[in-house]
Amino acid sequence: MDEISKMSEYKPSRLERAIRSGQFVVTSELGPPKCADAEYVRRKTDCLVGRVEAINVTDNQGANVRMCNWATALLILERGGEPVLQFTTRDRNRLAIQADLIGASALGIKNAFVVSGDHITLGLHRTARQVSDVDPMHVLQMVKRMANPGVLDSGEELRNSPKQPIQPVRFFIGAAENPFSDPQEFRIMRLAKKIAAGADFIQTQCVFDIERFREFMAEVRNKGLHEKVAILGGIVLARTVGALTFMKTRVPGISIPEEIMQRMERAKEQKRSEEEGIAIAAELIQQCRKIEGVRGVHLITLEREELAEPTLQKAGLLPRPDF
Repeated sequence: MDEISKMSEYKPSRLERAIRSGQFVVTSELGPPKCADAEYVRRKTDCLVGRVEAINVTDNQGANVRMCNWATALLILERGGEPVLQFTTRDRNRLAIQADLIGASALGIKNAFVVSGDHITLGLHRTARQVSDVDPMHVLQMVKRMANPGVLDSGEELRNSPKQPIQPVRFFIGAAENPFSDPQEFRIMRLAKKIAAGADFIQTQCVFDIERFREFMAEVRNKGLHEKVAILGGIVLARTVGALTFMKTRVPGISIPEEIMQRMERAKEQKRSEEEGIAIAAELIQQCRKIEGVRGVHLITLEREELAEPTLQKAGLLPRPDF
């Protein structure tokens, strides 16, 4: 038997197969509940299964306590969905991150996504200590080393004894990038570093400003980075002008054109904000599909998962291919 016992047995996730196929892929996300409500997860998962390739499971989003990510991911698996397990470096040191990755792999979770996480001061536990032992770049490197050659960050091999074969832990791993923060040269440099560290796919900050996104992707293509990683444009389904105003004024690195703000303001007056929000999201998806190098979209429904289907239907992305 090969000393690395499981490398040949690895079966790619649905998300990995979809991206490797060259098809335009769709992911979404599900925020875990604030309590031990498993039915909440099951109900929301049912809205997404069959409509998207994979479902991001957020990790104490907004720096507030939620059901833990791996338990939520397991419930998603049970409903036939494919989770993308998010990890924030805010709450865990490198021991905890690696232990969670090993446990997630044992549960059959094959996709992971690493981010810094919202700062503690944004949540309700402002006196909590922010860990930030390692940054996302370091975690990407750790994940790749856990797969090949099958060692932990300490250099320890992933096996229980020297007589047993190494049992690597492999994930299709993603990271975040913001095309709208200045200077753009720095964002391109950061993207290149994340690719070099091991990122398989990138989910971007919310795309409202399609012209700036086109400019970003042009520079990505100039550097040949689109050939090295799958870039998924982040699409937020904003249902009110108030939600857009909050994102524009309170969330760093979001660019929202005045035209979109005005459309939602007019929709508010006509009492059709949700309908207009779906239309805007569908239009942005269609425009992203036309940009060379964009391999898919990541649809964020802001906890209204039932609106994923009409949005994707309007964008011409249903039914989904069988991967």
